[in-house]
Amino acid sequence: MSPAATDRLSVVFGALADPTRRAILARLAEGEATVGQLAEPFDLSLPAVSKHLKVLERAGLISRGRAAQRRPCRLDAEPLRAAAGWVDRYRVFWEGGLDRLDAHLRQLMAGDD
Repeated sequence: MSPAATDRLSVVFGALADPTRRAILARLAEGEATVGQLAEPFDLSLPAVSKHLKVLERAGLISRGRAAQRRPCRLDAEPLRAAAGWVDRYRVFWEGGLDRLDAHLRQLMAGDD
């Protein structure tokens, strides 16, 4: 993976590190929404929500359109594909650990007979 791609992943993972931003992404997975609609479930000011949106936009996870006075936000999941691909490379380690645990538990259970 190139250094630029790694830096991009850092920005994406940084954006995903905050539970409010993850909740905003979950809401946008249902369809586009305005800042006001995104702010509704949170005890945050509109400027605070806008700051979260700027972080998500910088990470490439959302885009904002223009519809008259509205600026609806929509999810752009492509950066999530890169993050998932990076995480997926380590699947063999956790699956291998689970397979070893399963084998160990089976061995323990077989010894109880």
